[in-house]
Amino acid sequence: MIETVTLLAFFPAAMALNLTPGGDMMFCFGQGLRSGPKPAIAASAGISIGSMAHVLLAGLGLGAVVATLPWLFDVIRWVGVAYMLYLTWSAIQNGTVSRDAPVRPTHWAFRDGMLVNLTNPKVILFVLAFIPQFVNPAQGSVLLQFLTLGAIIAIGGFFVNAMVGIFAGGAGRVLVGNPRASRTLGWISGGIFAALAVRLAILERA
Repeated sequence: MIETVTLLAFFPAAMALNLTPGGDMMFCFGQGLRSGPKPAIAASAGISIGSMAHVLLAGLGLGAVVATLPWLFDVIRWVGVAYMLYLTWSAIQNGTVSRDAPVRPTHWAFRDGMLVNLTNPKVILFVLAFIPQFVNPAQGSVLLQFLTLGAIIAIGGFFVNAMVGIFAGGAGRVLVGNPRASRTLGWISGGIFAALAVRLAILERA
């Protein structure tokens, strides 16, 4: 069990992290603009699942391998860059289709969110730097403590990112009937994904 005092210190820190604008939030914002509220919620869920995978890896000690092997860090990072550029191209292309064109399945947004999170190696480095400050080996299983604290961050992040995506999705739904506005939304969401790709490409190792 994690001590109550530790949880009381962890909750506000986790909330502050979830409310800080970052790549995950911008990704859900872009998904909302591109595809609407439901895919944005699915993308947020995918991001949270990816985050828990990072927490599990860190708890098992595998995160230290990524931190000490520069080539592995770079391989994961460039896979993430390539995937973000693919999403950029897809967003711009989809922004030029008609309103009656088939909508991408919602589960694709879940997959995209999870893959974007999993291919960001800095997430696992952050987990290694942040969560151990609240882990006490004397309180029992270190892995269970990692998973518990990681779940708090993941659940909070899900709600925050989903709300951002829902807001963006509402704005996108209002404008989607206008072909010119639809194309503009495609370019805006594509620009967000491209900016995230650049951000990941210039990422420095912690």
